[in-house]
Amino acid sequence: MRFLWKLYARLEGWKAINEFPNHLKKAVILVAPHTHWKDFLIGICFRSVLKIKHGKYLGKAELFKGPFGFMFRWLGGTPVDRFSKHGVVDQVVEKFNNTENLFIALSPEGTRKKVDKLRTGFYYIAKKANVPIVMVGLDYSKKEVSVSEPFYTTENEEADFKKIIEFFAPLKGYYPDQGFAHLLEEYKT
Repeated sequence: MRFLWKLYARLEGWKAINEFPNHLKKAVILVAPHTHWKDFLIGICFRSVLKIKHGKYLGKAELFKGPFGFMFRWLGGTPVDRFSKHGVVDQVVEKFNNTENLFIALSPEGTRKKVDKLRTGFYYIAKKANVPIVMVGLDYSKKEVSVSEPFYTTENEEADFKKIIEFFAPLKGYYPDQGFAHLLEEYKT
């Protein structure tokens, strides 16, 4: 499959500009900006191209029921029950705690629409599970996938979020106006 994904990336003109930290055994992977359904396809492609073993993504449990449920699982989906008395954060932390090797990818926006602030679940997952965060940026203007150095959450949540926003702000999603640039204003004061 890796050969086919590399071929797909080449035909579409996409390239990775740096390597994924494959020495890690576990991490929360933030993939952004998330503005179009194609982001999912690019993410699945570069999971293979960047040799991210044990890479999964979160999806609402409803996606895994019905006729296409097998496909979401086959592509590495991990269902979460958004209505469980055990919140999504605790469900994912439990998955990290019960697994030797695991990378969970998700969108920090939690949607493909423009947001006024990032979701916080990913942050608390990384903090409670004591795993690093790795940011993976999708820049449609250059057709580049960039990977950050891993970092652990600190006691300064505001500084951590500033770091995340600063990484993603220059990147242009499929719909550039739905990216992170406007979120920088909050941190300039």
